[in-house]
Amino acid sequence: MAKFKDTDLELTRAMDEMREVEVQLDFTPNALASVLYKQGDTVVLACCTRAKNLPRWFPRDATKGWVNAEYCLLPGSTDSRFQRERRGAKGRTYEIERLIARSLRAGIDLEELGPHSLTVDCDILNADGGTRCASITAATIALRLGVRRLIEQGLCLPAADRKPADAGRDWVPRELSDSEKAAHEAAVLPVDVAAISVGLIGEDVYLDLDYILDSNADVDMNVIGTSDGMLVEVQGTGEESTYSRAQMDALMDMAEKGLASLHSLQQDALNGAN
Repeated sequence: MAKFKDTDLELTRAMDEMREVEVQLDFTPNALASVLYKQGDTVVLACCTRAKNLPRWFPRDATKGWVNAEYCLLPGSTDSRFQRERRGAKGRTYEIERLIARSLRAGIDLEELGPHSLTVDCDILNADGGTRCASITAATIALRLGVRRLIEQGLCLPAADRKPADAGRDWVPRELSDSEKAAHEAAVLPVDVAAISVGLIGEDVYLDLDYILDSNADVDMNVIGTSDGMLVEVQGTGEESTYSRAQMDALMDMAEKGLASLHSLQQDALNGAN
């Protein structure tokens, strides 16, 4: 295995091997849905909650909903204490929050969701590289579980089954069959979204960068994609280095392999969950 600068550690997994992933549903009981997500030593708690009202800038008679995200590195998540951002998110945090939120919105049909406002909070309990990618993958699991529960509770309904404007107080929504609930979930969330990091060290391409790999990478890239093979965003940066089109293609090929594994994992984690 390769040996890296500034450390005596050696890589103990193959270049195309991801870190081990563990998913625990409902880690906290108060959220609509919560996921404790571990990818190697990076640990994320993703909680999906529903607000009572839509954002203020929505029209009063809105028929579609909204999905937002927040991200936070907890003080003990890094090797030296991370200062709490008590006066609002700073530059890096705000940029990651926006990335997570727009990634989630790439996988959801807000009209099919209906007039609900959902927030997924991603708190990093331990950081060892790839926190934004792990947050997106975990947040998607929490979001789908949250939507599934709203459908089960009769709150998230197809447009034809929602309360008409002229309905009285005695109006009761039609109860959906199990197949109709599954179909509506598929309409609200037609795809899953996941994210993975890849990097170039010398001439070698590595999958799923932990801190050691990331700090040694000549080029690092975050790739966000959907389960139907579409891309949401690609963030690729040469760290005091440049890279060729062929190397970029190799990085993308490696990322696609990782995304396929993550999408399969997301499906397995929610199989039978309600």
